[in-house]
Amino acid sequence: MKRKLLIFLLMTVVLCGVFAQRIPVVGIMAIEASAGVTATDAAGITRQITTELNSWGTLTVVEGGSAGAEYIISGRLSRQGTTYTLAGSTVDAGTGRVLNEYREEASSINGISIISFCAKAVDRVPLPNYLLGKWQAEIPMPDGPVVCIIEFKSDRTVDIERYDTWEHKANNALRYEGYGGGTYSYAGYANRTITVNSQQVRIDATVNVNLELEETLPEQTNVNQNGMSLVFNSDRSSFEFVVGSFLCGKNYDGPSVYPSDTIAFTRFVKIR
Repeated sequence: MKRKLLIFLLMTVVLCGVFAQRIPVVGIMAIEASAGVTATDAAGITRQITTELNSWGTLTVVEGGSAGAEYIISGRLSRQGTTYTLAGSTVDAGTGRVLNEYREEASSINGISIISFCAKAVDRVPLPNYLLGKWQAEIPMPDGPVVCIIEFKSDRTVDIERYDTWEHKANNALRYEGYGGGTYSYAGYANRTITVNSQQVRIDATVNVNLELEETLPEQTNVNQNGMSLVFNSDRSSFEFVVGSFLCGKNYDGPSVYPSDTIAFTRFVKIR
């Protein structure tokens, strides 16, 4: 009984490490008004930054100060001639160390990219990565499912346990069970509404993936996909790429075999 309890507790710790991720607390100081701009201008920029960061859902924002914050973002808005500059810095509240400094410039206040400023502001803040773990995708085919099992690791590497590639030509099906690895980057702050096939979709993140595979069709030996946009389900146990995909084969024999000419992995379920 004690042995079973110990195993259960160990499994619980492991699962918690995979699924439960810490949300950092970021304090937003009021943007200062410098030469050529008004306090109203600076206050408007402060509100935009706060609204943008709050919309991400990957950090807790403390407005107007540093109480309880782990990281502090401060900045200054200025104007020189026809150029507006929003300069900022992010500080580790515990050590006082400046993590990074950054700026955005534009010919008008409204032209300043708040999204870009915020992305730079949290570049070195450890945001949660909900892509961590092992995921599986399956595509049903007449001769059996085409499968991908992929693991995204915390060191930004990818392990490909299985990457099936498949083609159907002249009534013959060829299947290869590939494998390999690679690297990826994950931008969990990129959750915003985009247009996909004339519909408005709220994405949760964008991903860049570079894979080197073996035992696949030649077209999939190297898989390099940038700017893939994904949407998680409510408990983040599955996701779907709404922009981009992992191509895995071709269908030369028409809709009786598969609805489209190309086959791609787009929907994944978490298996660990």
